[in-house]
Amino acid sequence: MSDSAPRFAPFDTRLDRERALALLREAVAGAEDGELFLERRRSESLVFDDGRLKTASYDASEGFGLRAVAGESAGYAHSTDISEAALARAVATARLAVRGGGGVMAPPPAGTNRRLYTDADPFEDADFTAKLEMLREIDDWLRGRDPRVVQVSATLAASHQEVTILRPEGGVLTDIRPLTRLNISVIVEKDGRRETGSAGGGGRHGLAPLMTRAHWQSVAEEALRIATVNLGAVDCPAGVMDVVLGPGWPGILLHEAVGHGLEGDFNRKRTSAFAGLMGRQVAAKGVTVIDDGSIPDRRGSISFDDEGTGSSRTVLIEDGVLVGLMQDRQNARLMGMPATGNGRRQSYAHIPMPRMTNTIMLGGDAAPEAILADLKDGIYAVGFGGGQVDITNGKFVFSCTEAYRVQDGRIGAPVKGATLIGDGPTALRHVKAIGNDMSLDPGMGNCGKAGQWVPVGVGQPTLMIGGLTVGGSAAG
Repeated sequence: MSDSAPRFAPFDTRLDRERALALLREAVAGAEDGELFLERRRSESLVFDDGRLKTASYDASEGFGLRAVAGESAGYAHSTDISEAALARAVATARLAVRGGGGVMAPPPAGTNRRLYTDADPFEDADFTAKLEMLREIDDWLRGRDPRVVQVSATLAASHQEVTILRPEGGVLTDIRPLTRLNISVIVEKDGRRETGSAGGGGRHGLAPLMTRAHWQSVAEEALRIATVNLGAVDCPAGVMDVVLGPGWPGILLHEAVGHGLEGDFNRKRTSAFAGLMGRQVAAKGVTVIDDGSIPDRRGSISFDDEGTGSSRTVLIEDGVLVGLMQDRQNARLMGMPATGNGRRQSYAHIPMPRMTNTIMLGGDAAPEAILADLKDGIYAVGFGGGQVDITNGKFVFSCTEAYRVQDGRIGAPVKGATLIGDGPTALRHVKAIGNDMSLDPGMGNCGKAGQWVPVGVGQPTLMIGGLTVGGSAAG
């Protein structure tokens, strides 16, 4: 099977555009919004584990989703068969939401010619043999680098999504969205103790930048560094204490504990901890949070969302005040607010909803070393793993993959078993210091909501948050 494929052009090869438009207009007659979303996606994942190729998967899919929106309801039908017959059958299902009609079609999204990433097909960057050889070389290099390495796992993944959106007014939008990622995990052992370190990332570009020796060696070195740091980790003390979060990837805590609560649907339904607080102080002075889907080549970026709205830089919290929400078209219309380009879906088989893109806390003016010097007795959390969040109240529990005990401003021993427990609204109000070193994560985030997964990005500077509960296995 060839890696390359002709460009996805459904109105040239599968559907007559005018007939498709007529069927779309039939589906949305009397509705307030809707679209025909067509997609082709190819994806591949190679996992090299413990000295051998463990899995090699390739998937190709295509289909359409037809939606009609009326008030709070949406009718949705999808099919893997891109044909006029299948589209005609989908019309009846989509119209179930319209019922008696009477709606007025919302104005179309503003057009955009902006392209935030290359159209390059990552499957053309390297053949299977080259990919496998790189993964094998990563394994050999790490084992030769440190005799304590007992296991290496390296994953190279790529996807190529091609999207065409037909709007009821007749507009057609097309986008090609590459997505690639390299992840490396290593286990080291000393005196019978084993610890793990992981690193990786990618973005909306081809595989070539990830497959250079300089790049994969830096990722492998970082994974090894984290693993060896954790070999010396001591039990984490438990208790309520101040915590300093490192820049970049620790923004995942912000994403989960705060970001979801600023999505339009949760606020419209008043299930968010931030519902009804627009214009009010919800965070400490100096805290500014944005969602920006317009950063070139970033994992969470999109030239336009899955409804056709151009991505944007949306200010959510400004100097501590709640000033905006992330919106798709339906919730924006129901709330009397502008759509922000955050209507996203996992695939043609899923209905769009408000989702984050790249969610970032902007930097302040404090030097990171000064923030750490002010930490009298607490934890410096640099890396995070999994977490759980309750959207209704913002309560979170996050596990740290790299953290250190700090006393009297001095970074001490690494700690293991550290978990951070709190709630997003309280944590925002207790931000004590904001560093001048804002950075973005390396490009490894995925976000789940209502059973749908989309790629996202996070970012933040070094932060000090007062009074978080730290879970650990040692007495404070």
